[in-house]
Amino acid sequence: MNELERLAGNVIVCGFGGLEAPATVHQWLSAEAVAGLILFKRNIADVDQAAALIASCTEGRNPELPILVCVDQEGGRVARFQEPLLQLPPMQTLAAAGDPQLTHDAAKVLGRQLRSIGINLDFAPVLDVDTNPQNPVIGDRAFGGTPDVVIEHALAFADGLHDGGVLSCGKHFPGHGDTDLDSHLALPTLRHDLERLNEVELRPFRAAARRIPSLMTAHVVFEAVDVGVPATMSAAAIGKLLREDVGFEGAVFSDDLEMKAITQRYSIEEAGVLAIEAGCDLLLVCSDLAAAARLRETLATEAGRSESFRVRLADARSRADALRRRLHELPPPVPLQNALQSAEARTVKERLQQLG
Repeated sequence: MNELERLAGNVIVCGFGGLEAPATVHQWLSAEAVAGLILFKRNIADVDQAAALIASCTEGRNPELPILVCVDQEGGRVARFQEPLLQLPPMQTLAAAGDPQLTHDAAKVLGRQLRSIGINLDFAPVLDVDTNPQNPVIGDRAFGGTPDVVIEHALAFADGLHDGGVLSCGKHFPGHGDTDLDSHLALPTLRHDLERLNEVELRPFRAAARRIPSLMTAHVVFEAVDVGVPATMSAAAIGKLLREDVGFEGAVFSDDLEMKAITQRYSIEEAGVLAIEAGCDLLLVCSDLAAAARLRETLATEAGRSESFRVRLADARSRADALRRRLHELPPPVPLQNALQSAEARTVKERLQQLG
């Protein structure tokens, strides 16, 4: 594997099927040619098996630049780990309790438990504002229907994850809360003007810009920002709106490039090049290792062909590496049983059960 291929690999976070990592994954990890892994329910039989799986992928790797081990563990209907990990209600239910300290403490306990298994980045909190009752994909995943509620509880949740030892990733920029389509299945479009976006959708992202180390894009077209172009592949959305206007300096993840909002219009390779050009720093390819390999080769080829793309790819890799190094700033993992059975975990579980 040459240096351009290694550079390209280090902006990719990949997923795979099954309870054991395929040989391909171990080869990429050994070559330091992938930024991280994402786990789903298909990879998890129980906490002990998951911990062993993660250990097999991470032990003996470069301690200065840890592999990102990611999961979507929001609570409610988006939870890859089941009991004995803390089971959170939908974020809307959690926020409705009106207690940001509970939101923080629940995320802290969850973060400590995830970190004890080996997870070090949670794709949470959701920063979307739930303003459309017909939204098929966000709904009660959002903390509420106003920016103020979302800001208060999403930042408390992110702080809790960090206090538990896990990096957070806010999603889905510039806002998926008012769409009427699921971007897993189709490409949504929002036609709000910039005044409305600034009043509602963008406020949580502005508040999070200096508190949350990574953000995830939305596969959504925002007509007022870039006509016909999904935010994930829009320099106007990422390079201008997010970087220059919102002022976010952390790492930007694409949402999964295998989602139909993207694949109905682009190949994964095309989408990945466009996402990097637009300003994404880390690309999610959540199940197809062959597609991830093709994407790496395509990125490397483009970097060899275009100096400007090589510079942008190197910048993306630098931001990805900086995110990985931030793990050293977080509390270290504790033994799993300690995380599961602590007095704080029991107290939070009891308080959550009272929410109904």
